[in-house]
Amino acid sequence: MQDKLAKALAIALLVAAWTSGNAAAGMPYPPQIDTGGRAAFESYQKATDPRAFVIAPGGTWVWHADMPSEKMAVDAALQDCQGMTQQRCVPYAINERIVFDAQSWPLSWGPYLSATQAARATTGIQRGQKFPDLAITTPDGRPTTLSRLRGKVIVLHFWGSWCPPCQNEMPNLQKLFDLFRHSKDVRFVSLPAHESLADARRWANAKRIDLPIYFGGASTVEAGEFPLTGGGVMHERQLAKAFPTTFVLDKQGIVVFSHLGPVTDWNSYAAFIRDTAAKSGR
Repeated sequence: MQDKLAKALAIALLVAAWTSGNAAAGMPYPPQIDTGGRAAFESYQKATDPRAFVIAPGGTWVWHADMPSEKMAVDAALQDCQGMTQQRCVPYAINERIVFDAQSWPLSWGPYLSATQAARATTGIQRGQKFPDLAITTPDGRPTTLSRLRGKVIVLHFWGSWCPPCQNEMPNLQKLFDLFRHSKDVRFVSLPAHESLADARRWANAKRIDLPIYFGGASTVEAGEFPLTGGGVMHERQLAKAFPTTFVLDKQGIVVFSHLGPVTDWNSYAAFIRDTAAKSGR
């Protein structure tokens, strides 16, 4: 019952956040899009019918206007959107009508792989792949691996206190962590790069950030590498092409979401994470 209430509350908060912002012409802005996306949506509202605006989790958006038909506008926008993201693209608006389904939006990371499918998944950082098994240390200094955290949804965050976008994003990510602080099904793993564990903790403490800070080892981090279970390393650019970069792994270690760069509203992902916690790993 508590899980159902928490999920319902998360969806209600997501809908409220979505509808709180209004575009210049009166329609609410699509969820999770950035400033550029909002400007694009304002332009969309002034464009010629038939037109369609589509979105995907993580902030990807595409629109087409002055098409031969509504269907062609939607199909063209969906095709272009899907070429830009691994997430599922959905229509947000057709002409002046909002067709977005806010209730099903948090379900977009599914359907999740079965245990058999997950066992056959290749290793990698793309959606549907099993994330590389990093050898890390826990916040209290004990050696562990990502695979030992399976059975939990993992929010895996690569960052650095030297990185201005990371600094700006951290208070927002902290709010998401606070929502799941006592969850038995979700774990946050923040991994600093290009700095010592002491430096990362010093900055976090000064900013009152208490996200769990894991570590990949001083020698490898200084070299821009992260150690793998069983030996070997992966260069940071194989994992994070820029900082910050965030992955969400389901209970079987499968990538269900990734985002390059900072996110402005991490709380809008709470319902997605709850869905993953409830349905993955079955």
